[in-house]
Amino acid sequence: MPLPINGKTRVTGLFGYPVEHTLSPAMHNAAFAQAGLNWIYAAWPVKPAALADALAAVRALDMPGINLTIPHKEAALAHLDELDQSARLSGAVNTVLNREGKLRGYNTDSPGFALFLQRDLDFCPAGKCAILLGNGGAARAVAVSLLQDGLDFLWISGRNPEKSQHLARNLARHFPNRTATLPWYGGDDRSVTGAWITALPAATLIVQTTPLGMNPHWDRFPPFPFDLVTPAHLVVDIIYNPPCTVFLQKAAARGARVENGLGMLLYQGVLAWELWTGQPAPVSAMRRALLNSHQSSDFGLQK
Repeated sequence: MPLPINGKTRVTGLFGYPVEHTLSPAMHNAAFAQAGLNWIYAAWPVKPAALADALAAVRALDMPGINLTIPHKEAALAHLDELDQSARLSGAVNTVLNREGKLRGYNTDSPGFALFLQRDLDFCPAGKCAILLGNGGAARAVAVSLLQDGLDFLWISGRNPEKSQHLARNLARHFPNRTATLPWYGGDDRSVTGAWITALPAATLIVQTTPLGMNPHWDRFPPFPFDLVTPAHLVVDIIYNPPCTVFLQKAAARGARVENGLGMLLYQGVLAWELWTGQPAPVSAMRRALLNSHQSSDFGLQK
């Protein structure tokens, strides 16, 4: 049972816009209750223009820390006092730790994704190739995770080609000769089609990191050459609400193994929880709370 809220209760939570879809409060509050900590986790819809003020409130209210999600993972860098190597390498922050008024940024998405692949999917990136859809903060974290774990080559494809090229160049400083960009798929451009015909058969893993398909816009999906997907592909969409996006449905129809982002959410949350509390996280309780919330949520899907 959760402890009663009183004058000693410590408050953590999530800053994002929107945050209605998040399952993080259920996961973290279950962990606090399991550990007997008088802490609570809430979600705040923080508009981009209010991010600096919201982070200042973390200091002012002596909050242990906070999570960040879309659209704040990159913008937060300018408002923090220190950055962990994980944040510097990925260029994005999803977890902030407050120690005596100093805010230090971390990226637990990156190691969280690695744990998800290893523990839940039994997938090792070493020596393999992958395609990454998206070029935002989550994409940066996934790219760093894969390349650090020995991925042989990574293609990056995003709606904004300049942003994709910028990400590839930044990654190349740390992982030379292992990244390239793919044009955003769509239309009848033969050069675009040819690039995908070359890349997709070589890739074992496809990771979708854009918000296309997230509830309530569950009918959207990135343009993709699904006719080139085969049972040899593992396709991960880091969206978990809805639990099976249209993107995953289309890939599954081609025989691919598909997974949503619930495992990544779990393990990045485990690592954030441990940063804030200094204690080992009750992983089983967190997983159970996520699964229960996931199964009971109204995802707005037509049955």
